[in-house]
Amino acid sequence: MVHGNPSWSFYYRNLVLALRGSRRCIVPDHIGCGLSDKPGDDRYDYTLSRRVNDLNRLIDHLDLQEKITLVVHDWGGMIAMAWAILHPERIERIVVLNTGAFHLPEEKPFPLGLRICRDTVIGTLLVRGCNAFARGAARVGCKRNPMTPELQRLYCLPYDSWQNRIATLRFVQDIPLTPGDKGYDIVSAVSEGIAQFQELPMLIVWGELDFVFDRHFLAEWQQRFPNAEVHSYPDCGHYILEDAKDEVVPLIAEFIQRSA
Repeated sequence: MVHGNPSWSFYYRNLVLALRGSRRCIVPDHIGCGLSDKPGDDRYDYTLSRRVNDLNRLIDHLDLQEKITLVVHDWGGMIAMAWAILHPERIERIVVLNTGAFHLPEEKPFPLGLRICRDTVIGTLLVRGCNAFARGAARVGCKRNPMTPELQRLYCLPYDSWQNRIATLRFVQDIPLTPGDKGYDIVSAVSEGIAQFQELPMLIVWGELDFVFDRHFLAEWQQRFPNAEVHSYPDCGHYILEDAKDEVVPLIAEFIQRSA
């Protein structure tokens, strides 16, 4: 289960509980996120290529022999699918949750809020000084069932200082939009390579009120994977495992068991 930004492994806790006893669940925190170390730029390269290498090293270290089910969310989709296209024989099924594995769809403008965080000094001050990205995502990421103040606090918990918010900012700054950007070629390779998974069992679960991974991204997934099982929620947002957890968590658990 591969998380994105600005969340952490905590996002998957209810799904892990639903699968406990039937599946081995591996839920890492990316470097700089959750309970993982949060090194400075002098010790760690906060780029997509490094994230993919990290995932590869983890899987090698764990010496996993069985085929892998990927559950991906947000930028975790790009990281995990970049690894998957290099190891397609290792993948058994895929669960897609409000994420992308291709460039920004043509119809989708890059959100202004992300642009500010990615490209301006003000964005840096907001993200690292005020934790605006994690706090904002926690506030608006659920629409049907808004997060309680306590749940919002837990999502923001690891990002409690300027230093500990480095990954939250670097993730956004690393979003590749043009051919000259770092990681652009990786995204292109993933976009071209994921077609090889069309025959695998795939479940797409989507909150339609996500302000980034919205209906344009969902349409792209559906066009690329016409045989995928799709459950889309018009009244839910980015954190679909929170917003519709009573429906979605059993749905995913059942899909994993059924498609085994």
